[in-house]
Amino acid sequence: MDAIKGDWVRIHKIVLNVGERAPNIPEDTQSVPLEMWDKGFLLNNEAKIGDDVEIETYIGRRVSGKLLEVNPFWDHDYGKAVPELLYIGRQARELLEEGEIND
Repeated sequence: MDAIKGDWVRIHKIVLNVGERAPNIPEDTQSVPLEMWDKGFLLNNEAKIGDDVEIETYIGRRVSGKLLEVNPFWDHDYGKAVPELLYIGRQARELLEEGEIND
């Protein structure tokens, strides 16, 4: 088993299929399903990745969907450092101090 009851997990669910969406939304939006990803505590006794499961979100909602991940985490970053931006704060401070009026 990949997960047991009480594990923090992420699920996925198709909320509305293509053709079930509102007619007044843009055509490119109508051409794809409305999807949902959510995280919460697994309510099933045990589950494998891909199983249909039920979770309780942190605020207490009960939601069902396919199990995607156990103990999900953020894995994005803000990219590499940009050397030109490293000194902007210092340069701005110097410019402000040069313009200071001494009373």
